[in-house]
Amino acid sequence: MNDIFHLSKLIIKKKLKVLTDAEKEQLQQFGSEFPFSKKQNFENIIQKVSDYTLIDKNKAWLAILEKTKIAQDTSVVVPMRRFWYKYGAAAAAVLALFSLSYFFLDKDTGVKTPVVVSNPIEIGSSKATLTLEDGSTVTLEKGTNYKSNTVNGNGEQIVYDGKVKESAAKIGTNFLTIPRGGQFFVTLADGTKVWLNSESQLKYPVAFLEGETRQVELLYGEAYFEVSPSTAHKGAKFKVKTQVQNVEVIGTEFNVKAYRDESSIYTTLVKGKVAISNGTSKEILKPNQQSKINLNSSGIAITEVNVYNETSWRKGLFVFKGMPLKDIAKVLSRWYDVDIIFADPALGNEKFNGVLNKNQKIEDILTTIKNINFINAYEIKEHKITIK
Repeated sequence: MNDIFHLSKLIIKKKLKVLTDAEKEQLQQFGSEFPFSKKQNFENIIQKVSDYTLIDKNKAWLAILEKTKIAQDTSVVVPMRRFWYKYGAAAAAVLALFSLSYFFLDKDTGVKTPVVVSNPIEIGSSKATLTLEDGSTVTLEKGTNYKSNTVNGNGEQIVYDGKVKESAAKIGTNFLTIPRGGQFFVTLADGTKVWLNSESQLKYPVAFLEGETRQVELLYGEAYFEVSPSTAHKGAKFKVKTQVQNVEVIGTEFNVKAYRDESSIYTTLVKGKVAISNGTSKEILKPNQQSKINLNSSGIAITEVNVYNETSWRKGLFVFKGMPLKDIAKVLSRWYDVDIIFADPALGNEKFNGVLNKNQKIEDILTTIKNINFINAYEIKEHKITIK
């Protein structure tokens, strides 16, 4: 039994790409040494693993996530010694199910394999376009530097000089546009830090007047704000405007998601307190709460959420908790700058749970989803992916 659990761990570590050289050799040796691989037992194992795949793996895995609170850790890899000591009995069964299914069944010649006709799809990276006061633009990407009298940039972030003082008549407005397949970081003139996700645009002044409300506008997309406190700016409040809402803060951390292809705007509070308003309603958010404003209605809905799951994109992770594949496709489309369609629209309603690294190739992401039987196959052709 210990051999089964050890094999399971090796396979899972292989999928997470954290195998050591010694562990790689061990996994290779299992092909000839592991008792289950012997001819007289192989058919029985195939049958058992096939039977195990009928188990509701989502519920089983979610139960383990609740036990270990893995969704609140900053890493997808749980320390093995502590994990197996405390939760081995429950976790090993499910981990063995996942890994053995992959190890044995994925080699079945009847399983459909991905088709990659041509694949120019790249992993997302830091890049943006800065539009200056006069309408001229600056391309910001890795390896390029930019400097003016108000801002410095190194291709991965730009920082505005808060010491520059301007009169109200002279304060210019900049736009920072993040394309699909990009992300970027900006420090505003008041010291507020903003992380911008793919396909987003932020409008903001190059300087702020002392004591007056500091206002920026998220025209579309998603941004995480770490706001410089009002106490450092003579009580001046900070406001974030979107298409149908205003977020008013004193000093806090929060995430705003307002994509153009979504029918709702979501604001998630991490620290502090914010006021959400949309012209007809106003609500106060507390930490670990999320507001939802539907573009076609006037109400504001408030729910409790796991803020780590909602803001994990900033830390290089995709966290999907019970998310339909069609919504996951939107997230992947923005990061990899690719169009994703479903051969069968009903497949898009299937719900998936997982924590995936944003620095993986999209083939690795899709293969992970495929290997736990959520999709049968996928085809990549140019910048279009078809899920089957």
